[in-house]
Formats: sequence, C-alpha cells, structure tokens
Amino acid sequence: MGRLIQADRRATLTEITTRYNRGMQQSICETTTRTTLRQMGYNSRRPHRVPLISTTNRKKRLQFARAHQNWTVEDWKNVAWSDESRFLLRHSDGRVRIWCKQNENMDPSCLVTTVQAGGGGVMVWGMFSWHTLGPLVPIGHCLNAMAYQSIVSDHVHPFMTTMYPSSDGYFQQDNAPCHKA
Repeated sequence: MGRLIQADRRATLTEITTRYNRGMQQSICETTTRTTLRQMGYNSRRPHRVPLISTTNRKKRLQFARAHQNWTVEDWKNVAWSDESRFLLRHSDGRVRIWCKQNENMDPSCLVTTVQAGGGGVMVWGMFSWHTLGPLVPIGHCLNAMAYQSIVSDHVHPFMTTMYPSSDGYFQQDNAPCHKA
C-alpha cells in the first residue's frame, strides 16, 4: 500500500482501495484502507503550495546565495528589494488532497506548484529595505520593458537617493544580480 501512495500522492481513498484490490484474492474495504494508511503514518491533507521555479531561476538563486553567503547583517541593511505580484480577486477552489506522513510535508512529491495566472486581479510592483517600505505601484497593464523603466525612473531612483544618499545602497530585483544604486 505504501508503494501505491508513493506512486500517486493525489489518489483518493477509493482509488487506492481499488488499485490494492486488483492484485489480491480477498478484497478490502475503504475503512480498512484508511485504517492501514493511518497505522503506516499517512494522513490525507492539503498540500503546501510553493511557487513554480524554473531550472534556470533555481540556478540563478543558488548562484546569488553563494555569492552573498558571507554578507553580514550590516551589508544586507544596504539592499533594497523589489518585485511584482498579481493578486487574484476571484477565488477558484481547485482543492487537492495528498497522502503524506507528518515529516514529509515539504517533500517535492507532496507539494503543489503554483504559477501567476491571468484572470480578474490587480498587479502591483513594490519595494522595501531594512529601514522602510517603498512605494506600492499599481500596474494597469502588462509589465513590459518600457513600463519597468518608467517605474525605475519614477520610483526606484528617488527611493534609493533618499534612503542611501551616499550611494552605498544596492537594488535587487527578483532574480537579477544585485546592482549598486
């Protein structure tokens, strides 16, 4: 039964019972399946949702972490971070349940990846530093290169000039390398 769970974490109790009974002379009921799974340490639960990260971005993030692993808290105080996000206004209930043991909740086979999706929502760009929050800018259209340049000139430069007047601050955008402001 454990192999059935490992092969398909999203299988329902009915599906697990049916698959198990295929190779057996005596069949078991769903109650027996549930009891057996619980004795094995499995419970049905909602999976953790994690962002989908491409292989390229995963490598860039690891490279960034290695390049800055020896920075002190004082070094990090001179970095301003920014990113954009879409917040969906409509709620779509795509509930998924998985079978996993308590200590497996962050195992890749127990996670559901998410992506930013279209639909009714609002997109915003914002930035923050150790010292303060920066502007939160609503984006009424897609964020192309020209719109991004406008945000940088209208919001990033004034923020960095105010927060780091001696030009000792760094600006970090999502997966891009750190840039001296």
